[in-house]
Amino acid sequence: MNAPSFAPSLLDAAGVDPDRARQILGEALAGADDGELFLEKSESEAFVFDDGRLKSASYDSGEGFGLRVVAGETAGYAHAAEISEAAIGRAAASASLAKRGYAGVSAEGPRSTNERLYGEDDPITSPAFSDKVSLLQEIDAFARGRDPRVVQVMAS
Repeated sequence: MNAPSFAPSLLDAAGVDPDRARQILGEALAGADDGELFLEKSESEAFVFDDGRLKSASYDSGEGFGLRVVAGETAGYAHAAEISEAAIGRAAASASLAKRGYAGVSAEGPRSTNERLYGEDDPITSPAFSDKVSLLQEIDAFARGRDPRVVQVMAS
């Protein structure tokens, strides 16, 4: 089986050595037909501007992973809401139970598709918070300036 490739930035940001993650995954997949490790990190923010003032601003972030090991007709799944070597190790031990009593041969792995689709720009950090609020103020002023009958503007 070909060694999987990871987005080093996710593993590195979580303090996990990519080579160690490959080793753990390799051990979990040894003797299995297929498997994968899926890493995810997401961030979001939202602003609500109503009646000429900022009513709410929120920020959310999350990370985690899923691990799958397939042996014949059996699939083992494990996941965690944190990316750490310990969590990946625990998940590998659980998911690799799908191999119990199985003596299959690994197929060649699929062609790598880890293509970078986005640039380095991070919309959470740039533009700045104050610039985002200013934009909402401009939208509010623009809408109110279009017609004196506008009495309420809500932008988010």
